[in-house]
Amino acid sequence: MGRHSKKLIVVDAVKDWVMDGRVKPGERFYSEYELAKLFDVSRHTVRLAMRELVHEGWLYREQGVGTFCGEPFASKKGDSKTNGKNIGVMMTYLSDYIFPSIIRGMETYLTDRGYSLTLVCTENDHAKERLCLRNLLDLNMDGFILEPTKSSQFNPNMDCYLELEERNIPYLMINQFYSQLSPFHLKIDDVKGGYMATDHLIQLGHEQILGIFKSDDLQGVHRMQGFLQAMRSGKRPISPEHVVTFTTEQLNDDFTEKLLNTLTNKNTMPTAIVCYNDFIAMSVHKVLEKLQLSVPEDVSLIGFDDVKPAGSTKIPLTTIAHPKSRMGVDAAKWIIAAVEGKELNLSNEPPIIYEPELVIRSSTDVVKKNRSAVS
Repeated sequence: MGRHSKKLIVVDAVKDWVMDGRVKPGERFYSEYELAKLFDVSRHTVRLAMRELVHEGWLYREQGVGTFCGEPFASKKGDSKTNGKNIGVMMTYLSDYIFPSIIRGMETYLTDRGYSLTLVCTENDHAKERLCLRNLLDLNMDGFILEPTKSSQFNPNMDCYLELEERNIPYLMINQFYSQLSPFHLKIDDVKGGYMATDHLIQLGHEQILGIFKSDDLQGVHRMQGFLQAMRSGKRPISPEHVVTFTTEQLNDDFTEKLLNTLTNKNTMPTAIVCYNDFIAMSVHKVLEKLQLSVPEDVSLIGFDDVKPAGSTKIPLTTIAHPKSRMGVDAAKWIIAAVEGKELNLSNEPPIIYEPELVIRSSTDVVKKNRSAVS
């Protein structure tokens, strides 16, 4: 049997598992090693099969986390989606972090009112975003709730969004939006949140504060903007070495090495770190532990989004709260109103901007004046 035939056996089996419910949307999927053992094929064959399954939306990957079961498009299940009660939801990621809470909020509100939800994931990749949009358009959704992909960059899929408007299909964006389109959107005030996180550390007496921010999403750009505003307002020194940026693709070993270089240089060693989100903050904490630095005794640490693990770690994380479920419910309310014709205008309706809230826990403390830098 050729490699191509073996790949098809794996692909077809995985599709059957998803359709039969053996693996459910959002569940962590088998590793390449496990699948190779199950089907008695090479890792290369499994890799080819998984690449095809990810491309078609049956699986999705999260960098540094793993592979998960996707939500197969309704057309694959034989559902024609013609009852006029269908909302397409496109997120950058689906598993863990803030996304399940957002989705639960909108799903509860939608299903209680007789709407169904078709969920797709872009993995913050423009090519996958295009595939997701085309599939949802083919399914004749009545409305869309969309999270932008790499919102700080030019988006090559404008034609798909313009097609939504041409077909008079209402849509909104959450967490960020494409400024070219000026759609109705819901987001937290990221600039203010970044300012609040940094100002909290300044009020604790910290002078050398490191900021770590994602640069290909506007959330990260705006949080960095708030960080810089607070540093200037607090008359704190800002050096290039104290602003570390990364993109979706760079969140790997190179990012860890970049961070290690900063934290082991006595000239750039901070007493406090502002992180793009809680996931980054928890990763930074692990790096600090490897360097035998304690939080908050040696370095104060603050995140953003207030995910559940942040409050239950060994050192509960100070953070900025994200509205999560409330955002999901508000998005569902708006899209139903738009679908049912309650005179909502995409370009004129004022956005919903949530106020950030500082959640103080154990990971931040007053600066220790006699703290020794790592040599």
